[in-house]
Amino acid sequence: MIIPDSGHLALVLLLAAGIDIIFGEPPAAVHPVVWIGKLINILKNAAPKTHRKLYGTAMALCCVFFASFLGYSILYITALPGIPGFLALLIEAYFLKATFAINCLLSPAREIYKHLEENQLEKVRELLPIYVSRNTSKLTKNQMSSAVVESVSENYVDGILSPIFYYALFGEFGLVAAYAFKAISTLDSMVGYKTEPYRELGYFSAKSDDVLNWIPARISVIFILAAAITVSLFPRKGRKINPFDSVKTALADGMKTPSPNSGYPMAATAGALGVKLEKPDTYVLGASYPQTEVKDIKRVSQLIAIASGFSLVAFVAVI
Repeated sequence: MIIPDSGHLALVLLLAAGIDIIFGEPPAAVHPVVWIGKLINILKNAAPKTHRKLYGTAMALCCVFFASFLGYSILYITALPGIPGFLALLIEAYFLKATFAINCLLSPAREIYKHLEENQLEKVRELLPIYVSRNTSKLTKNQMSSAVVESVSENYVDGILSPIFYYALFGEFGLVAAYAFKAISTLDSMVGYKTEPYRELGYFSAKSDDVLNWIPARISVIFILAAAITVSLFPRKGRKINPFDSVKTALADGMKTPSPNSGYPMAATAGALGVKLEKPDTYVLGASYPQTEVKDIKRVSQLIAIASGFSLVAFVAVI
């Protein structure tokens, strides 16, 4: 197997980002993460009624092995002598793109923004549970806007920054690492809950997800700061961007969420936008700021899109 050089790895990352931005998500039938999700579903449905924590650990390890093997197989195939260089780049980029989703992260925010602008609150109540884990039946318009801003900023880490981070960190085996992370991330989203029937079954997956996102969550504050500085250089009417308040709020409120990681990107975003983010009866981030408004959904989309761009540039440089 020929070990790819750093130039090849950097091109794969840039091409993967281009595929994501231009084409978005591939069909489910040919989406590698959907394959991982189907395996999780099979194993989840076969879970015994006893020893669920042990089974959940074995289930997670099985899924990580499957995902890692998938990533390694792609590297093996693209390194075969008969595979043209550009085709190898394209195949690796396609499979790397499947581990992160810039387009998919921002598209729902645009859809919900449109419904909120048109005051279609019941439609928003139907859509929000797909993206946030809270009871939406009594949320106000401001709280709905807050939920979208929270979702976009939190998922920036799990859905964009972390896969790229592990891809860059593990060099020639970066694709394997990105898939191993994605397996854990998908497990956490499907079984990593503190409520039954997943409390024991998803325990290992949830804890592993916390560990793997620990560093990227804290690095995200730097990229959100860089994005906030960039936006502040082009002032517009309305609320101002507060670049250094992003760091101040992240340090003050980053640990106020139940998750050890999600609070950092959310608090940094709250500080940068100068808005209060609130999950009723759970946490308040940036309590001194005014409530989130519908227009802040556009602002967070811009902020996180720029932060994602800085992430790509930074990790291409690292590679």
